[in-house]
Amino acid sequence: MVSRIKFAAFSLFFFLAFPLFAQEAPNSALDSAIKKKALDHKNKTSFYKAQAFFLEKNWDSTLVYSMKQLAAEKNPEIIDYCHYFRAFSFKSKRLLQEARKEFAQISKNFQFYYKVRLYLGEIALEENDYEGAVRYFKEIEKLPETGTYDFKRGVVYHNLGLCYLHLKKFEEADAYLSKGFKVLQAEKDTVSLIGSYMNIANLYYEQYKDDLAIPYFEKAYHLSKKIKDVELKQNTALNMAVVAENSKNFPQALVYRKEYESWRDSLNDQNKVWAIAELEKKFTVRQKEKEINILEAENKLKIAERNGFFYSSVLLLVLFGTGIYFYRQKIKSSKIILSQKMKLDELNAAKDQLFSIVSHDLRSSVNALKTSNAKLLESLENKNFSELDTLLQNNSAIANGSYNLLDNLLHWALLQTKQLYFHTESVHLFSIVQQMELNYRPLMQDKGIRFENLVPKGLYAQADLNSLKIILRNLMDNAIKFSNENGQIVIHGSASEAYCILTVEDFGLGMSPEIQQELLDDSRLVAKKGHTEKIGTGLGMQLCKSMVQKNGGKLRIESIENQGTKISIELLKTQRNE
Repeated sequence: MVSRIKFAAFSLFFFLAFPLFAQEAPNSALDSAIKKKALDHKNKTSFYKAQAFFLEKNWDSTLVYSMKQLAAEKNPEIIDYCHYFRAFSFKSKRLLQEARKEFAQISKNFQFYYKVRLYLGEIALEENDYEGAVRYFKEIEKLPETGTYDFKRGVVYHNLGLCYLHLKKFEEADAYLSKGFKVLQAEKDTVSLIGSYMNIANLYYEQYKDDLAIPYFEKAYHLSKKIKDVELKQNTALNMAVVAENSKNFPQALVYRKEYESWRDSLNDQNKVWAIAELEKKFTVRQKEKEINILEAENKLKIAERNGFFYSSVLLLVLFGTGIYFYRQKIKSSKIILSQKMKLDELNAAKDQLFSIVSHDLRSSVNALKTSNAKLLESLENKNFSELDTLLQNNSAIANGSYNLLDNLLHWALLQTKQLYFHTESVHLFSIVQQMELNYRPLMQDKGIRFENLVPKGLYAQADLNSLKIILRNLMDNAIKFSNENGQIVIHGSASEAYCILTVEDFGLGMSPEIQQELLDDSRLVAKKGHTEKIGTGLGMQLCKSMVQKNGGKLRIESIENQGTKISIELLKTQRNE
């Protein structure tokens, strides 16, 4: 047994941690998932480049393109992959604090979240946070062995044993190091086995079990002969030198020391060779760059000479093409202007017709009101009270018609100048029709008209409430106006797959197909409805059509002369319909 004093000196040299680190195996499940994700999101250029550089182990480029993708990404899955790329790149560059921050931003929904916990455990181990490392590695240990987890369990067991060794929990350290050794031996991972041998040796030396420790140092030394890692060969030789010195076997210790020096010189020479090779490479690159620059200058002169003729030819073609283009544009503009002029002439004609008809209707209404008022005054002077009621009702009808005409004209003007505000909402059609009935009940009673509301109570439409009231008011005005005495008006309601349909039906005078076509024509106004006693502009129907279209609906007319008229409006249906 080596003395405690000698062991203390030895431990200064060799009680070192040899943690084993998980590496991304080529063609692993993660690599396959990354490639598939990149193909699914080819349009995300920065993500596609980041994954390509990640698989090539070009960490700096991976960090650049993953950050570019994160700056504009909203997909949580892509964000997790980008943080993983950055975290693993920082870890590979030994920037552990930055790596830990990136790993912490990956959500638990990430398909390979267990790898995040594994690498956080390795970072904690490197930062000497052994209790934190144990917590992370314990999570990995609990994963079922039957799952599709591509990591080496032997490495996890080994690192758990190493953590317990630093925490002076020797029983746990012995159990995990032994368990890890068996798994690594079965996997025939030579480099990991050498680290495992040395850590088991350190475990026994820490407990002053020199006889058990030395054979493991020897195994590590002999196994290192089979690998090409010069640094690992150097460390195992140094271990054996100190073991021999502690055993007072100085000749053998000298042999190991020489071997150690030889491997150290070899490593230094290798580093020097690499440095010289790097310098030579840079020098060669510079020479090539100079040659390339000279060739580029010569090529530029040749290209300039060759392109002179080409550019002049292109310029001529461009000038010719530009002339043709502007000529065609001029012809096209002339056609557009002519078409707009014709449209403007039609609109001006419609405007003039509208003003003529509206002024005629207003003049007729005012003249009728003037005549009626004269008769009213005469009846008052003669005290003919029986005629007063008829005259007053006549005045009311004339005033009401004039008001409706002016109201329609105002709304039509607002629509034409795009000043009418539309706000669509869910409206209960039965209630709107019921309100219309209350408003028009006096007029219907005056003509003895029966009204029937057949709109289902569960029918809701998506429409602007104010414009819907204007539409129904105009349709009710027309239905009352063209109904016979003691007639009937019915409002039906139904629903299709996407629309609610309201139909205002009267059984009055009806209209000819020609009048129906004129009413449905957007650019025409109707001076008369085919009845000299029923004079109007057709402005109300034009207003109804425009407002129905604004609400995303349609207007239809069905009419037979002397049998009645059906006017239907289709409005978008809401989700509240029963």
